[in-house]
Amino acid sequence: MGIKVGIIGCGSIARFRHAPEYKANPHVEEIIFFDRRPERAECLANEFGGRAVKTDEELLNDPSIVAISDCSSNDAHHINTTKALLSGKHVLCEKPLANSVMHAEVILEAERISGKKLMVDHNQRFTKAHQKAKEILDKKELGEVLTFKTSFGHQGPESWGVNKSNSTWFFKKERSHSGVAGDLGIHKIDLIHYLLDDEIEDVHSFHGALDKVDENGLPIEVCDNVVCALKTRKGRLGTASFSWTYYGSEDNSTVIYCQKGILKIYNDPDVPLVVEKKDGSIKKYEFESIQTNNNQTNTGVINAFIDSIIHDVKPLVTGEQAIASLRIVEKILGS
Repeated sequence: MGIKVGIIGCGSIARFRHAPEYKANPHVEEIIFFDRRPERAECLANEFGGRAVKTDEELLNDPSIVAISDCSSNDAHHINTTKALLSGKHVLCEKPLANSVMHAEVILEAERISGKKLMVDHNQRFTKAHQKAKEILDKKELGEVLTFKTSFGHQGPESWGVNKSNSTWFFKKERSHSGVAGDLGIHKIDLIHYLLDDEIEDVHSFHGALDKVDENGLPIEVCDNVVCALKTRKGRLGTASFSWTYYGSEDNSTVIYCQKGILKIYNDPDVPLVVEKKDGSIKKYEFESIQTNNNQTNTGVINAFIDSIIHDVKPLVTGEQAIASLRIVEKILGS
């Protein structure tokens, strides 16, 4: 007997990531869609062979639905995910977990009360290159980590969003809240925490709306670029840059500098992971290329979420880990 899952919010992330990955998962029997605009839910139900409901109550009050993906905009996560948990559903929430640490704490409290699983879609942890890099670092093959630099940038969310214009909610302060920091930056913050088994503690940053304009031709209300210097609890130093204005190819690279060599991840367009040792030796790992807005492949997130439910194990990205990354976004925007 398969699992029935619901999706709240039927924009691009639901269409390109969640729905196809649920459909591909052998344990998922049916997908039920809800969106504030019923035609969007109907559209995805037709595309993926599920069904649409008119209200979120229909979704949350249906005892046959075991799990929910919250694919709503950032400002609604603390409402939808909290309601879903308290309705007895396991929840996979899109990142960032909420638009503030205060709202995220409401979600974590709902998780505690409900006893249900909460997983957050920090999908960078799941790529083959990042998993291999983690293994190398955990084994101390290159000694201790000293410094790092990480970057995530592309041409902006207006071509990705469901309405394909600069009226996108990503540009609205009340809905996006954190701009590129919460859209792209939080992925790399979580990744650094994961790879280094450490937590960023100290942040010095610059951020601004340098180029993007809204549908009225005015500068957007949130940042389109962030550049920051970071220090972790264990004393590692690093730099990070996040951008919606890389008007060429996407940059999704991370470089980790260790005592005995360097790990270069998604730094070379043809080789996802390169290990350069102090002695001059170089090892190249050939994996599939990372998912981008133009290259949609299975992220592994949905499979991991469903596995955590079936086998009753802790999700691979917890609410506590997500809130740790959100704290850094708040520090970046506050500093």
